[in-house]
Amino acid sequence: MLKFVKNYMDSIPGIEIYPLISLLIFFTFFAGLFWWVITAKKEYLNKVSNLPLDNQNDTEL
Repeated sequence: MLKFVKNYMDSIPGIEIYPLISLLIFFTFFAGLFWWVITAKKEYLNKVSNLPLDNQNDTEL
């Protein structure tokens, strides 16, 4: 099965660029996410982390 897929992929011109593009997208996304986590303000993170536990704003029906 893998041999069939490999032979089929070899016949497509320009296919070798797609793994490189996907790697660059993957790396860029996670590098940006890492940068955001490092530079995020502690007050914002505490506020967002306590949102599910904050029941004071809920209205009962």
